[in-house]
Amino acid sequence: MQLFHRHFGEKGDQPVIILHGIFGISDNWVTYGKRLAMEGFEVFIPDQRNHGQSPHSENFNYLALTDDLFDFIDEHGIEDPILLGHSMGGKVVMRFALENPLLVSKLIVVDITLKTYGSRKQHKIIIEAMQSVDLTKVKSRREVDELLASRIPELRIRQFIMKNLYRLEKDRFEWRINIKGIMENLDQLFDGIETISKFEKPALFVKGGASDYILLEDYGQIRYNFPNAEIITIADASHWVHVEAPERFYQLTMGFASGNPTWYEKVKKKLKNEYGTA
Repeated sequence: MQLFHRHFGEKGDQPVIILHGIFGISDNWVTYGKRLAMEGFEVFIPDQRNHGQSPHSENFNYLALTDDLFDFIDEHGIEDPILLGHSMGGKVVMRFALENPLLVSKLIVVDITLKTYGSRKQHKIIIEAMQSVDLTKVKSRREVDELLASRIPELRIRQFIMKNLYRLEKDRFEWRINIKGIMENLDQLFDGIETISKFEKPALFVKGGASDYILLEDYGQIRYNFPNAEIITIADASHWVHVEAPERFYQLTMGFASGNPTWYEKVKKKLKNEYGTA
């Protein structure tokens, strides 16, 4: 599958591939990607299948998503990339790194781990809210936002979801996301990764302090499969760490990606003073 993607930076610089989470889009990472590019990285941000401007498919699981990443790397001739993934994207980059350790330089996983997760009510609420909006009867983005608000009161989440809305014609809107395909395969997105394979290269797991996606009991499994992993908590941030604490997230991940020990250790020390790291 040929994925739509955004590209920043110069060919020959250290490549970084960023994978968004469920309901996400490459647009969510543009500001971050541009900052990385200014620091000497070549940044690729694909829309994963059934999201953004990439093709839709009834086949939607981690096997397919991991294959898409392999094909994307091959198609663009990307060598030794740093992989960064949030939530669903984090599961994809973990699986890819464990299956293809020689093809990856470093790994950054944002607020997700290897375990199987129980079904999350919020995902279904979001899908039902999007399905409830009759886009043939709305004339503006504001109307859509008001209709979503009855089911999704959190402004931040609505703004995130509204990134998927686009104007098809002057007075007609559509969702870019494949709502039906995601809904029918939603349970598969909570699947775990069960393997004895290990990724021995540097890995960074970034946990939101207010999130329950990575718990203390998960650290052992992370360190088994990723022996050189560090697990760093960003205080007060929820599952959308990069949105709620963008500067702390950037400084931490930039330090890790660059390999600058002074920068990285300084940021880690600051975060440890805030909350504590493991």
